[in-house]
Amino acid sequence: MANSTVVAKLLIVDDHPLFRQGVRWALSYEPAIQIVGETANGEEALRWLAQVDPSLEPNVVLVDLNLPGMSGLELTRQIRRQYASIAVVMLSMHENDEAAFNALRAGAAAYRSKDIKPAALADIIRRVARGEYVINDVLLEEPRIAGRILSQFRSLPEVQTLSGELGMPIFTPLSEREIEVLERIAAGSSNKEIADALGISTQTVKNHISSILRKLSLNDRTQAVIFALRRGWIETPQEIQPGSAEE
Repeated sequence: MANSTVVAKLLIVDDHPLFRQGVRWALSYEPAIQIVGETANGEEALRWLAQVDPSLEPNVVLVDLNLPGMSGLELTRQIRRQYASIAVVMLSMHENDEAAFNALRAGAAAYRSKDIKPAALADIIRRVARGEYVINDVLLEEPRIAGRILSQFRSLPEVQTLSGELGMPIFTPLSEREIEVLERIAAGSSNKEIADALGISTQTVKNHISSILRKLSLNDRTQAVIFALRRGWIETPQEIQPGSAEE
C-alpha cells in the first residue's frame, strides 16, 4: 500500500547532545527514516519549524518530556495546534500512567520510556508517520488509566471523529457483538477476558477487532475506541454492563 512507503522526516528535540547523537546513530541505518534536524529545547524547536525549508519539514517530532524551559507537554500542544500534520513521539526517563495520560491529552501519538530499543523506536516513528496512533499499547491495557482517558473524551462538548468531522451518534456500521467487543476494549480487557465474558473464542475476538478496524478504516484499537466514543456508539467503562454469552 502507498502508506507503507511514507518516509518519516524526523526532528529530534532533547536537551542532551549525547542523546541526540545517539538517536541519530541508532536510526541512521533504519529504512524510511530521515532525520531533518535537532534542537535542544521547545522554544528553539518552534523557531526551527517556523523557518525550515518546506522540503525538510518533519512529519514526526521526537520530544523529551522533561525539556528545560517549555516542557515537552507544552511543546507537544503547540506543535499539534500549529502543525496538525506533524505527529509527536514523546520520550521520558520513566514510563508511567500519569505521564502517558498527560502525553495523550497534549496530543502525542506515542509515549515511551528512553530505554526503548532502537528497532522498536524506529518502528513507532514509521508508524506515526503513516498516521497511526500507537500510544494505545500502554494505555488501554490498564483499566484505571483507560477509564480516565475515555471519560475525558466522553466529556467533549461535540461528537467528533478523529479527522475533525462532526458526526451524528445515531448510525453505526458495527454489529451488536462488535460494539460489545469495543466496549470491553475500552474497559481495558484483554482478548482472553473479552472471550471469557462473551462466551466466544479468542480467535473470534480477534476476528471482530479486525472487522471493526476494517469497517472504520482505522489502524488500531485506540483509534476505534475513541472514534466510537465520540460518536456515542459505546459507553464509558464504568457504564458497561455484563454482556450475554451468546455468539
